[in-house]
Amino acid sequence: MKREQEYFFREWFIYILLSLIALLIFSKLFYLHIINADELKARGATLRDNNQTMIYERGMIVDAQGTILAKSVAAKDIYADPKALTSYLTNKNKNITSQELTAARKDIAAKIALILNKDDKNILDLISKDLSWVSLARQIDLDKANEISKLQIPGIGFTDTYKRIYPAGTMGSSILGIVNMAGDGVEGLEYSYNEELNGEKVLKTSSANNAKEEQFRNNVQTGYNLSLTLDSTIQHLVEQELDSIIKDTHPARAVILAMDPKSGKILGMGSRPTFDPNAFANTKAEDRKNLAIGMIYEPGSTFKIITGAAALEEGVVTPDTKYNDPGYIVVGSRKITNWDSDQKAHGLIPFADGMKLSSNVVLAQVGQSLGKESFYTYLKSFGFGSKTKIDIAGEEQGLLLNIKNVKNLELSTMSFGQANLVTPIQLLTGICAVANGGNLMQPYIVDKITAKNGEVLQTNKPKMVGQVISPTTSKTMTDILVSVVDNGTGSRAKILGVKVAGKTGTAQKIDPKTGQYSNTDYMVSFVGYAPADDPKIAVLVIIDTPKAAIVQGGTLSGPHVKEIIESTLQYYGIPVSAGTPSNIVNLSDLTPANDNPKTVTPENTPGEGEVVVPNVIGLTIRQAGEELGKKNLRYRFAGTGLATKQFPEPGKVINQGDTVEVIFSAGDN
Repeated sequence: MKREQEYFFREWFIYILLSLIALLIFSKLFYLHIINADELKARGATLRDNNQTMIYERGMIVDAQGTILAKSVAAKDIYADPKALTSYLTNKNKNITSQELTAARKDIAAKIALILNKDDKNILDLISKDLSWVSLARQIDLDKANEISKLQIPGIGFTDTYKRIYPAGTMGSSILGIVNMAGDGVEGLEYSYNEELNGEKVLKTSSANNAKEEQFRNNVQTGYNLSLTLDSTIQHLVEQELDSIIKDTHPARAVILAMDPKSGKILGMGSRPTFDPNAFANTKAEDRKNLAIGMIYEPGSTFKIITGAAALEEGVVTPDTKYNDPGYIVVGSRKITNWDSDQKAHGLIPFADGMKLSSNVVLAQVGQSLGKESFYTYLKSFGFGSKTKIDIAGEEQGLLLNIKNVKNLELSTMSFGQANLVTPIQLLTGICAVANGGNLMQPYIVDKITAKNGEVLQTNKPKMVGQVISPTTSKTMTDILVSVVDNGTGSRAKILGVKVAGKTGTAQKIDPKTGQYSNTDYMVSFVGYAPADDPKIAVLVIIDTPKAAIVQGGTLSGPHVKEIIESTLQYYGIPVSAGTPSNIVNLSDLTPANDNPKTVTPENTPGEGEVVVPNVIGLTIRQAGEELGKKNLRYRFAGTGLATKQFPEPGKVINQGDTVEVIFSAGDN
């Protein structure tokens, strides 16, 4: 009996405790919803107002000439108060039926959807919800917001915001990256420098920060601007050659990278596939990948430059050291052959000729002479197996075989560019060290950061990581690479009047099905720099699985390196032979045809969010880009020389962010 009483009291104690907890909860709810309701509503309204009025304007990204590549423009977020809309419709017609109410909502949804280019049903579902706030659209152009505003629909409201636009469209898109709807960069430079572009990072005490305090008081935050080392003229050449590669060989992927060998500045960078950052929502992540820093691959014979430089530096080889090349060499269980072994045996040849002929047999013997311990020391000092720390998000670090697992066969194949994986930025950075006298420079693409008022807040300077070879070795290897272009496999990159140093690469790809090297799929490449004695530009072109009658790096990649180097030297004012054949004209020294362009007469007065198309006829590529960028217009360029045609025509009124197509031709120069 006593035990039953204990259970009875425990049960009642639990009931009473739960009842008290429930009473406390209901009391709190009563206080919040009834007694303190007005205060909570006021606080909610204040928070909502603060969120609506605090807007963020990201800084611009411009190229080395000041051409706008990315900019934020004023836009609107559109929201609805479905309860307020329903109340309006029912108050307007006291006897409205549910069918009539639905019909009225459908009519409103159709009008809004038409302007926003959205599905009617989606808008209808949103404005039919039993809520006081729903988002209808984000970052809408001002002209569309004005159209909706003119409908005067109760319960439809707007908040100020900014929209990111990229006037150059796909040009340099994988470098720039993208910005999400929250206004944060999530890829590329937009991600790497997100805090600077949003103005969240204090760079130094300055008038710019004093101005920023004033902006905070006005609920507007303005970010800093990025000025790049990238030059739109050179970048246009890169994009043009990439398009040519895709058209001619239909590869799986293609990459072009251009650098200043002495400073590490990125002059041009691009890859295919590509995307338009103005409309990235439906793109694939792999199409947005910056392959110049994010692709890992076996480099093939372009890597012989590194092997040769290391061997020359160590003194285990000279340009005249003789090696026997019967067309093959047996190492362990594998027979190593040359790309031309089915044609001829080279016999006893000097190392310099082995480079000219791109002999795997010779370089395998050079690697064996160097030894794996010494070879790995140079691999790491050149930066392979580690990130270059370039200031763009998405860099991979490549992959070196574990030295413990490297036997004579692996050492031999590594010597001519198989087994280890590199990135294009790693390879070109290492080759630039060979080109510039032996200094490994850290590559970078942001030249300086400035405030909105133009004040320079931060400047990036060339940074030497270390000296990897001597100037003497650099000169010797450069002379060998010049002979590769003049008399060897790199002849397609020859430029009359200029000494070009270069090296071909034709690497078999691993067949994922068999795990063996494919006899049909290749990664072809060419790397070159010029002028060889005082290099101003180095270019690497990589084509993944091209479709062509002759699949060789010198044949397919070499001409594209030549076109970019030749045009860049002309752009820099460095003379080349008058007889140099070229289908790309000088892009910088062209005399603009409309230094004093006629005043453009607008077809009508532009409204909010609209601009008048400027006249770019007669301008160079860079000048046309600058003029269109000033108007927050995107552009699509074709050809080279001076602008001869444009669409829309000058004077037309179009929306900010629209695309203007411009045709360039050398014939009018």
